[in-house]
Amino acid sequence: MPMKLRIWRNNQFTSWRPNVWDVIVLLLVFSVFVILAWEAKQMATPYQIGDALPISLTVYHLPAYALRTVFRMAIAMIASLIFTFAIGSLAAKNKHAERIIIPLIDVLQSVPVLGFLSITIVWFMALFPRSLLGPECAAIFAIFTSQAWNMCLGFYQSLRTVPYDLREASAIFQLSAWQRFWRVEVPFAMPSLIWNMMMSMSAGWFFVVTSEAISVNNQSIMLPGIGSYIRVAIAQADKNAVLYAILVMLLVIVLYDQILFRPLIAWSEKFKGAEGYGEHKTGALLITLLRRTRLLYYLGHFFSIFLDAIVNFRSLKESKTVKRESAQKTSTTNFWIYLWYSIISIIGLIVLFFLLRFIFKAVSVHEIPHLILLGVYTSIKVVILIVICTLVWVPIGVWIGLRPRVAQVVQPIAQFFAAFPAYLFFPVVVMIIVTYHLNTQIWTTPLMILGTQWYILFNVIAGTTALPKELVQVAQNFGVKKWLWWKRFIFPGIFPYYVTGAITAAGGAWNASIVAEYVNWGHTTLTAAGLGSYITEVTHSGDFPRVALGIGMMCLFVLLFNRLLWQPLYNLAERRFQVE
Repeated sequence: MPMKLRIWRNNQFTSWRPNVWDVIVLLLVFSVFVILAWEAKQMATPYQIGDALPISLTVYHLPAYALRTVFRMAIAMIASLIFTFAIGSLAAKNKHAERIIIPLIDVLQSVPVLGFLSITIVWFMALFPRSLLGPECAAIFAIFTSQAWNMCLGFYQSLRTVPYDLREASAIFQLSAWQRFWRVEVPFAMPSLIWNMMMSMSAGWFFVVTSEAISVNNQSIMLPGIGSYIRVAIAQADKNAVLYAILVMLLVIVLYDQILFRPLIAWSEKFKGAEGYGEHKTGALLITLLRRTRLLYYLGHFFSIFLDAIVNFRSLKESKTVKRESAQKTSTTNFWIYLWYSIISIIGLIVLFFLLRFIFKAVSVHEIPHLILLGVYTSIKVVILIVICTLVWVPIGVWIGLRPRVAQVVQPIAQFFAAFPAYLFFPVVVMIIVTYHLNTQIWTTPLMILGTQWYILFNVIAGTTALPKELVQVAQNFGVKKWLWWKRFIFPGIFPYYVTGAITAAGGAWNASIVAEYVNWGHTTLTAAGLGSYITEVTHSGDFPRVALGIGMMCLFVLLFNRLLWQPLYNLAERRFQVE
């Protein structure tokens, strides 16, 4: 009997009587709708380029700024999820699309947020003239670029490593591609996806200053938000305002951990079944509220019926009749494949031609060796930092992943530090370097990895918690310890997750070089040699040909790294280290 009919026939829903928790839920839902309406109104206010958007450092304005920032982050996260499900699944299921999508994502995740802003701000301003919606959309898109690539790569990696027995079960039950995606593949990928969502949200916070305090072509647009608040506080060297921003960020991160991520982690536990290692009860304010309210309990039944209807929608089911593929169909398929690659190649050549024409119309070819040298400087920093982060965070991540109770405590702490914008370290870095006359090239480098090292930690924790419980118990029963335990059990088990984390950490480090190689506090500015400082300087001056040249050179280095290092590691993870 359908669940809906069962509820009504047993007179369960009609006999519902509200309790105190139902009233709290209704008030919260009403408050959320009021806040959304207020935010939408604020985003659509009239605006002209050059109009001043004053940012007050008074602490009383911080709650409103926090709401504006969280609203932008939420919109970017929803867009990132849609992008992940669409593009990640396409790359995992179609090898021809994969050859284009994965290298493109590897490049895009290394493109600096400033690079996206310098291109998109003009387009969004033209799309929404005389409205603040243009800069708002540009800021949301910039936050999206700091969130989507990590989630998409993690989801792609999970779909490529779905265990054989799950695939075989979906074939036995004759699930369509649509049903298999929602019943098998998404549930299998959900634990990893949620951990990557947490990391992506923190990455959005890490680049929030660059996203909200837009400075392009000698024009500054300070959107109301925590990022602009931090930028003004740094420009005025106001230590108290920086401290207030840190406290508000901590409060916001704790709240969305309790309201969003803790319930999602508890929900994802059911997708591990009897095999998942580390089942535990996750405590959260929202979970307590949901368990005690009666209204949401009944509404949840109707919501599940609605989702089941979508997943099992008849027109999306495949026909069970199997037709023999003819030679004519094979030749037609080959024709479309060749046409696809031809179109992509032609588009790529056309874009490359106009890009080179735009760049070298204003830039001399003699600048290229200098940019290559700057790229070498930044790449050396990235390689050294990834090696150090691997040696530090892989053992820590495994230790945390094998201890669920520790993971509950560490998760919000790691989220906070991962979300900590590098700009907030500028006062400390500048004062130390200036006071002790230190080498800027060396001592600004750690800023590159502050927000990106957590990609490795979060993915290693996700990989460790996804290890089958039977394998953990077998390793314990056979007394496998020390180096043999790492070599034969842990490294193979977490390797696909580590590769995803290392790739996104490397891309994030390239992106963060924009922040790390150009440090300022008040009237003091420190510059380290590298592509990051080069792109920052030419972006502020509005030299778009050199902006394009710097970003293009960075993309070239990233492509070289991907082809020589990350792609072979990805293939190795898929071929040898897949848990069946």
